[in-house]
Amino acid sequence: MNFTKKWTSFGGKTKTRKKQRKRSQRYQCKRPMNSTMFQYTAADRYAEAFAKTFTTVLLGIIVNCFNGMFVFTFFKSSVFYNDPRYILYIHMVINDMLLVFFSVSLIVMSYARQKVPLPFCVSLLIISSTTHKNTPLTLAGMAVERYIAICRPLHHHQICTVRRTYILISLIWGVGVIPVLADLILLSVVRPSSVFTTSGLCSSTNVYNTPYHEEQSKITHGIYTSVVWVILVFTYCRVLIAARRASTDKSSAKKAQSTILLHGIQLLLSVMSNITPVIDKIYAHVVPTLRSNISFFNYLLTNLLPRLLSPLIYGVRDKKIVKYMKGFLSCRLFNVKVESIKQ
Repeated sequence: MNFTKKWTSFGGKTKTRKKQRKRSQRYQCKRPMNSTMFQYTAADRYAEAFAKTFTTVLLGIIVNCFNGMFVFTFFKSSVFYNDPRYILYIHMVINDMLLVFFSVSLIVMSYARQKVPLPFCVSLLIISSTTHKNTPLTLAGMAVERYIAICRPLHHHQICTVRRTYILISLIWGVGVIPVLADLILLSVVRPSSVFTTSGLCSSTNVYNTPYHEEQSKITHGIYTSVVWVILVFTYCRVLIAARRASTDKSSAKKAQSTILLHGIQLLLSVMSNITPVIDKIYAHVVPTLRSNISFFNYLLTNLLPRLLSPLIYGVRDKKIVKYMKGFLSCRLFNVKVESIKQ
């Protein structure tokens, strides 16, 4: 009896030891599998971040190269220097180039460096936000210039001078920087002064994250967009009425009408970037796992793509710009061929 009791107790202990050994073996087998799975997810994150960064930088370079061709043509041809229409156009192109450069820099910094000093981050946000506001304001100025050229042709050379065009560009930058300065003042009032010595993720949603900033952003976006749309609709209707008059040159009036209509399309493309936060919030609740991908594609469609289409829509239609651009490109190619033949 005692022997059997000892045997059964020993057998119970051996069974429990065997179970513990099996559990430890299973744990040892599962542990490397979990570590490799964690490594794969980390590698996927790095690969995804690299792919997004590479795509953003590549598209930014392509956009700025296309826009740079128009800027090069403008500064190499003195014909455009005295025309307010081309001065405003090239200002919009240079403004879009700055916007692409600084917005792409912010995207790269968000993936490469998570902690950016706040003063440096705020300076980048000021430039990117100001250039973003400048685009619709420049489109409004170009629409007004076309309206004066068609509806007030006798006063066009008196009103639309080169000096006044540069004054208008200065006013556009002054008006565009006002909301950014308001954000900065709100940040210094709401937050303690020590916040300017901190570091963090460089994005407008992370820096200006108070309810006051959200309300201020809604008000400024509404005012800017509504004012520009009113100007475009007014100028388009006035040019449309002028195109139906017999005394007006119908061909030039129709060109101005189509130009202002294209300004409306350009404005619609540039205003699309204001809708991206709303889209991100909607998809954040519906598909939270794909939020980063949706935000990335929204950035490409509403920020980079309009900066490529806007100058091409306006510049390729202009025969003078295309003529001088073809001339410079053909001369460059001819010089390269001659030098290669001499060598």
